[in-house]
Amino acid sequence: MFEPQNFDRLIGTQGFSDTLMKNHFTLYEGYVKNTNTLLDEFKKMRDEGTLGVPEAAELRRRFGWEFNGMRLHELYFGNMTKNAQGSLNGANIDKKIVEDFGSFDTFMKEFKAVGAMRGIGWAVLTYDIASNRLFNIWVNEHDAGHLAATAPLLIMDVFEHAFVLDYGLKRADYIEAFWNAIDWSLVDRRLGLVYHS
Repeated sequence: MFEPQNFDRLIGTQGFSDTLMKNHFTLYEGYVKNTNTLLDEFKKMRDEGTLGVPEAAELRRRFGWEFNGMRLHELYFGNMTKNAQGSLNGANIDKKIVEDFGSFDTFMKEFKAVGAMRGIGWAVLTYDIASNRLFNIWVNEHDAGHLAATAPLLIMDVFEHAFVLDYGLKRADYIEAFWNAIDWSLVDRRLGLVYHS
């Protein structure tokens, strides 16, 4: 069974009220709880031999939503810090971004534009191991839009619950606050786990 991670270290992050963060943590804990509930249901169905019934298929579809909601929130909170550093000079992630996007500024503008798209979802910088390339992608909902066999490196939640309490409909202001809270050293470590130069 999965245990919710504690992200209280983010309380006090500039641009994010404590109320917003605590509400967001509670929402994340719901994904963990629902993932565990579905795992229990699957075990029960295996034990009863009812894996082939339509209800099992619907629960299996729901599992992707709950599990990805859990993991995407962990990645999102994980790549945030209240002590953000401004410079990436020399980091592998900086070099790879410049290699694939031409400049850090070009990457930044594209990532922010993905996050500003209409709709709910996630903006994700992902690394494709097979082609050795970075992509900025939109993940719609939690279970649609992932690029298969890619590793998510930087994740920004753009569901309303991530910003409306503090910013209303001013998503661009939220994106700037998020940008100023990125833990680039963690993003660089994520790349290091999968990148082969």
